[in-house]
Amino acid sequence: MIATAAAHPNIAFIKYWGNRDARLRLPLTGSLSMALDGLRTRTRVQFDANFPMDSFSLNGEEQQDESLARVSGFLDRVRELSGKPLFARVESENNFPTGTGIASSASAFAALALAASTAAGLDLNSQELSALARRGSGSACRSVPGGFAEWLPGSSDADSYAIQIAPPDYWELVDLIVILHTGHKAIGSTEGHALAGTSPLNALRVAGAPERLIECRQALLGRDFERLARVVEADSHWMHAVMRTSSPPLFYWTPDTETVLWHVLTWRKQGRALCATVDAGPNVHVITTQAEQAWAETQLRALPGVQDVLCARPGAGARIVQPMKE
Repeated sequence: MIATAAAHPNIAFIKYWGNRDARLRLPLTGSLSMALDGLRTRTRVQFDANFPMDSFSLNGEEQQDESLARVSGFLDRVRELSGKPLFARVESENNFPTGTGIASSASAFAALALAASTAAGLDLNSQELSALARRGSGSACRSVPGGFAEWLPGSSDADSYAIQIAPPDYWELVDLIVILHTGHKAIGSTEGHALAGTSPLNALRVAGAPERLIECRQALLGRDFERLARVVEADSHWMHAVMRTSSPPLFYWTPDTETVLWHVLTWRKQGRALCATVDAGPNVHVITTQAEQAWAETQLRALPGVQDVLCARPGAGARIVQPMKE
């Protein structure tokens, strides 16, 4: 009972922030994202009757306490669905910084959902697998279908999942991920979601989300970059406004984050196809086209505080792989 799966993180064009059911991770609003090829989590799961308990290693380091408990709790759901009460050994590795606002939990639980369900003998369709991944990390549901995905908020555990609205090759976009900080953020997304309702701006953000989602979907399907840029940046600013006005406030941006955002806006005003969005961390995702990629990457690397720029094009969905292969 062994399986290995790989999945990509995703960047949300329309953000997920806040739950109406924290246990099931049912979101307050729908969201829309692009899977990031080149960045991946690979996870191996083995169930065995001889294991005395669950164990979990990440990038070669054994995990304990909260990290292990989160994985073990997720495996409980797999055991419940499969009817096989066996403990598991989970080995996972990322080829990109973990816990820095690059959606490592999305790729982690998408890969874990597929590897664990396969190892347990389950044969889940894409929607069922997406709903399962959501139980570990909300944004993980969008890494299951891959390409350009929309998370349908649904009304229950069964109908809250992500669907692919366009394949990876639909639009030649590029995400230039500007790495400003590689350490773990002080407040994780799970804790942050719980604070969303304390912001006086959250109700306004939620009320406007459906309109922004429609606008983003239409811009994406119409390959209208300027329209996409406006709504993506607006939605990112709304989320961070809620974060900053929560109690206690969450300040994920750094001065270097602000510098990157200012330059991207300036370059777009000068006619460049660029827009910027920031998840729960200091690093900036600069969305551009393949035609602009080389110029934009050179300019971004020259900005103060930039440690690296990772380049990702639209990626595939979660998939079963051989242990030592992509």
